[in-house]
Amino acid sequence: MMFPPQTRDLALRLLAREFSAFSVCERLRQPLTRLAGVAGFRSLLSRALALARAEAPSLNAVQVAADGSLRGLEDLRSQVHGDQAREAGIILITQLLGLLVRVVGEAMTLQLVTSEILPDFKFVSKSGIPMGFEAIVNEVDNLQGVSARLERLAEQYPPVTEALMTISGNVLNTATVLAVVAAIKSPKPN
Repeated sequence: MMFPPQTRDLALRLLAREFSAFSVCERLRQPLTRLAGVAGFRSLLSRALALARAEAPSLNAVQVAADGSLRGLEDLRSQVHGDQAREAGIILITQLLGLLVRVVGEAMTLQLVTSEILPDFKFVSKSGIPMGFEAIVNEVDNLQGVSARLERLAEQYPPVTEALMTISGNVLNTATVLAVVAAIKSPKPN
């Protein structure tokens, strides 16, 4: 299954932030379990793993447990070269993010990643990040506010509801992408 290059880029960025494929899956497990139930998350992760195995056969050692957690990643690291294990993790996360985009949409996927995997981003401006990044954080907040106001207007004006909801979603997508970019590119606080 092919996904847009941005999906792989996001997976690379998440893993570059010192997250392993295991920790990314673990951080997504709880909120997705609340959203879709254990069986729903397990099904989504199992499908992502099956798709990833086609590109990275070394993932055959990895299984999805009944609770939706991954088992066998430790074995993978000991059985294959480090670069191979890293690439397998990238492929798995890319597949998982791609499926999430298809199931819940790009905006919700990016919002989930921002809020669950990069939760410290909301506090970036209080943690010593240079002013340029504080300005970006403020713009993200402003864009999220614009999106919310457009949604409220959409409810009040049925003739233009669909158009306003589309615009609101686009604004929210932009805010979420901007938040992820700023979180990834900003220097880490001391």
